[in-house]
Amino acid sequence: MPIRLAARLLAAAFAMALMGSAVCAQDTRAVTEPRLPATCAVLNARLSAPGGKLAGVDEQRLDTSRIQAAIDACNPGHAVELRVSRPNNVFLSGPLQLRSGVTLLVDRGAAVFASRDPRLYDLTPGSCGVVNRRGHGCKPLILADHAPGSGIMGGGAIDGRGGETLLGQKVTWWDLAHIAKVRDLQQSCFRLVVVRHSDHFVLYGITLRNSPNFHVLVEQTNGFTAWAVTINTPRTARNTDGIDPASSTNVSIVHSWISDGDDDVAIKSGGAGPATHMTIADDHFYFGHGMSIGSETNGGVSGILVRDLTIEGADNGIRIKSDRSRGGLVQDVSYNDVCMRDVKNPILLTPLYTTHPGDLLPEYRGIVFRNVRVTTPGRITLDGLDADHRLGLTFDNVYADGLSPGEVRAAHAQITLGPGVGNLIPSGDGVTVTRVAGSRPGTPLDCAHRFIPFPTNSSVADSAEDVPVDHARAPR
Repeated sequence: MPIRLAARLLAAAFAMALMGSAVCAQDTRAVTEPRLPATCAVLNARLSAPGGKLAGVDEQRLDTSRIQAAIDACNPGHAVELRVSRPNNVFLSGPLQLRSGVTLLVDRGAAVFASRDPRLYDLTPGSCGVVNRRGHGCKPLILADHAPGSGIMGGGAIDGRGGETLLGQKVTWWDLAHIAKVRDLQQSCFRLVVVRHSDHFVLYGITLRNSPNFHVLVEQTNGFTAWAVTINTPRTARNTDGIDPASSTNVSIVHSWISDGDDDVAIKSGGAGPATHMTIADDHFYFGHGMSIGSETNGGVSGILVRDLTIEGADNGIRIKSDRSRGGLVQDVSYNDVCMRDVKNPILLTPLYTTHPGDLLPEYRGIVFRNVRVTTPGRITLDGLDADHRLGLTFDNVYADGLSPGEVRAAHAQITLGPGVGNLIPSGDGVTVTRVAGSRPGTPLDCAHRFIPFPTNSSVADSAEDVPVDHARAPR
């Protein structure tokens, strides 16, 4: 493997010097930094995109077949490497499917561009790139289905081109999502990466950007690692979640940077089973809807550790959301060493995400906040469903700077304070507050050096419309 690629991956994780060599927490695995596999095939780029844009004549020069053929021929434990061949650095592709044990390796300086032709993603004729009542009519760009040990690595980028006009239409993928919202319909826009029944999948060092819908969806998978991953999509791009682990177990999302138009991370569980044993650690979130659990929680969520997380500029910070139509038990969730700045809703725990009726009642208990600081004003919501389904919450050394009573709402909650008592002491209808024996005044978490600029990737111009502001350099 080229030395330059290994160097890129080390540089991409510029905050790793502050961290240990392994992550061992709620994910029951001992997760260490991934290693690049040996290559089984090397493919050279044939296209270029000055300023991040392909020439119109190149929109039909697809690389899908040759990439898929190389993946199909690759032996498990090896990688198909996509390499720059100056001046060419772009691979144009429709849907690809990974095979067991095979990694797609995108070198630094190279980028995979998703085709703008919606017909390539059709599940049934004409089902993708439309707005209707059904939705979900698209194949993902990259699918790992029953492909254990597969992955996507490298210092390059995968670009969904969600803000570019679809071939044969006058709208972008993101336009379709907004049209669907206005008309109360469903959009059919493809997801960038879907991992399904593919244990021990690895994302490493890769940049994912401009997805038309979710960037990464993980379903019914035991063992998923995202390490030093960068996700960058404009905050206005609807339903562009960063990484969503659903009904999966042993998940680690670490040392990564995420900025998008919806949940940065959303843990979900539905009829396919529970979501358990997950670690989200040493990450930075920017634009988006923050660190979420839900809204589907009816399969149960437990064993979640969020540690050393920094959130800046998001609509929501830490959020647990569900409702009567898809609620369930969320328990044993810990948020440790979290800094937030310029977040509209720093803490939002609600069982009333929608008013949909049903008998799948949300209940949140064993939720712990320890060493958490909100450095700028924002709204805080701490709600249980009712007197029989109270929010069970512990605050240990939790501070919210510039806090005013009107910005805190609490109801049907049983709250424990300590052993470190901060300045966030809620009250409200059905709220009881108990202090731990021997509790003492806390000390606000030092967040002075936690807010760092969003990293850039030189793999073809990044066309995201609103890269997060470098607050350290911008006037305040």
